[in-house]
Amino acid sequence: MNNKGRLAEMKAANYLREKGYCLIEHSYKSRFGEIDLIFEYKNFIVFVEVKARGENSIAEPREFVDEIKQKKIISTANLYMMQYKVKLQPRFDVIEVFLENNRIKSIKHLENAFSL
Repeated sequence: MNNKGRLAEMKAANYLREKGYCLIEHSYKSRFGEIDLIFEYKNFIVFVEVKARGENSIAEPREFVDEIKQKKIISTANLYMMQYKVKLQPRFDVIEVFLENNRIKSIKHLENAFSL
């Protein structure tokens, strides 16, 4: 992962913590893929994909979480939930981080960006 990606994940984690989310895991990896951030929030376990894009990007960051990426995240989340016997309702969110001159311009949180 590049510096922009690390910065975006760090800012996204801080953003969600400020909203009352409790960070459980960062960069969880399995044979299926990786989940950037895993939080507990109310009665949910929230699997978060963080996407950062610069001002010259031709697409919204969420557009890079395509069906293939979603399937990998869901498979990884299912494994995580079985491995740790999670009883909470799963939710899949996307955090869009918009960059300008290599700095964070804004953050957008998309709850329930996709589902099982």
